[in-house]
Amino acid sequence: MARRPYFDETKAEQAVRFFRALKHTKGRWAGVPFNLQPFQERQIRELYGRRNADGSRQYRTAYIEIPRKNGKSEMAAGHALKLLAADSERGPEVYGAAFTREQAGIVYRVAAGMVKQAPFLQSRLKIIDSTKRIVNPKMDGFYWAIPAEAAQAHGFNPNGYIFDEFHVQRTRDLHDALSTGTGARESPLGYYITTAGYDRTSICWEMHQYAEQVISGAIDDPTLYAEIWSAPPEADWTDEDVWKTCNPGLGIYRDIGEMRRMCKQAQQVPAVENTFRRLYLDQWVQQSTRWISMDTWGANAGRVVAESGLVGRGFYGFLDLSSVSDLTAWVMLFPHEKDPEKVDIVARFWCPVARLTDPMNQYRSQYQEWQRRGFLEVTKKAAVDYGFVKQRVVEDSVKFGLRRMNIDRLFQGAQLGMELTDELGEDRVFAMGMGFMSFAAPMKEFERRLLGRKLNHQGNPILAWMADNVAVKQDPAGNLKPDKASSQGKIDGIVGIVGAIDAQMRHEDVPEFKVVVV
Repeated sequence: MARRPYFDETKAEQAVRFFRALKHTKGRWAGVPFNLQPFQERQIRELYGRRNADGSRQYRTAYIEIPRKNGKSEMAAGHALKLLAADSERGPEVYGAAFTREQAGIVYRVAAGMVKQAPFLQSRLKIIDSTKRIVNPKMDGFYWAIPAEAAQAHGFNPNGYIFDEFHVQRTRDLHDALSTGTGARESPLGYYITTAGYDRTSICWEMHQYAEQVISGAIDDPTLYAEIWSAPPEADWTDEDVWKTCNPGLGIYRDIGEMRRMCKQAQQVPAVENTFRRLYLDQWVQQSTRWISMDTWGANAGRVVAESGLVGRGFYGFLDLSSVSDLTAWVMLFPHEKDPEKVDIVARFWCPVARLTDPMNQYRSQYQEWQRRGFLEVTKKAAVDYGFVKQRVVEDSVKFGLRRMNIDRLFQGAQLGMELTDELGEDRVFAMGMGFMSFAAPMKEFERRLLGRKLNHQGNPILAWMADNVAVKQDPAGNLKPDKASSQGKIDGIVGIVGAIDAQMRHEDVPEFKVVVV
């Protein structure tokens, strides 16, 4: 009589004991034995105890979707070491895969740290940091951290692979190369661990949907083990009871106090809501979202400051040049002496006079009103007069005391930036990129200061309009940048504030500003 699939209690217990012999490597848990939580032990027992009739592992793929800070890196590293040092396969090849080499290095460093703290592994494994490898000489095997570009070097023969933050994978190439390379192995295991993403055309979304159908029973796939720790879309994301349903490590690995602080911020800054829901509740969200709560913006309207009182005070600036026929924004931040994070904001806006009556300009009535009230200055030419803009920037720099300014390094900004550098000095004018790398830090600083009521915009109506317009785009790491394509109108002034904050954050003491007139 043929044997049926079964559960091997001995192998399940051996796997659990292996994990418990490991130690944590980070923070307050560093050096503490891996005291498995019930959800972790259940996963380990299922993956290593559930067997086919021939004795091979039933599960060939594990898809684990879970919010951050629930011990996922430690679990991934534990599986990598189990497959490398305590599995039945000869010549084990285990790959730690991620989109970037840096991301792949996260699980590698945890695994290496575990080896260093485990005498029973130190005697069997060799760590090679230069290539991010852990070698098992006796079994002629290795663990190797690899990025997405390694997919082009086919020839993989893995008995195991770990995909960290799978939602970041932009193509399916590495997934295909690894998953199809396991054919010669008796009991391979592909372990995918990730938080939710936002790209619903990605390979991760494809696997997410498939896993949901396996979990619900709509698809019968006994080779896939799936866990999705996600709050329901309709759930109240501010409810702590909801948090507990999708964060099995809450109060253990994740601090509830930190989660409460992030939730409070998310209720005041709309863009942070998406970050909170995706990274803390594992909900798939949109990439672009409205950024600024107008109640919070309004709370930052401090006293109106006369420009005569700003002379010589010193400021940080950002110049956001428009296309040839629209708004140009010049934003200056004047730090308070006792609290440099608190700033008075002076924003100047210019546009060609033709835009005030252009039937193609849907905002022309607003432009006319802003000009009447003195918030928008028009230039006589049909297109943006960059010579005029340069003159005004130089005048303000001399009058108020420029410390540092940023300028968009693309398009017209490149030429005007060089001219301003000649006028003001190369230690004052800097080109700024418009990508996530440039904006991540000042965007967070903008949010922090906005919530702290440190951005006195003096009730400028153009800035208020732009604050209400601005949408942001989020990268997989949760970094933000302004998204002009998704915003409902112009946002140049808000980009200017963020860019000027960047200038202030990067500023190093330079000599007092002086201009020699020849």
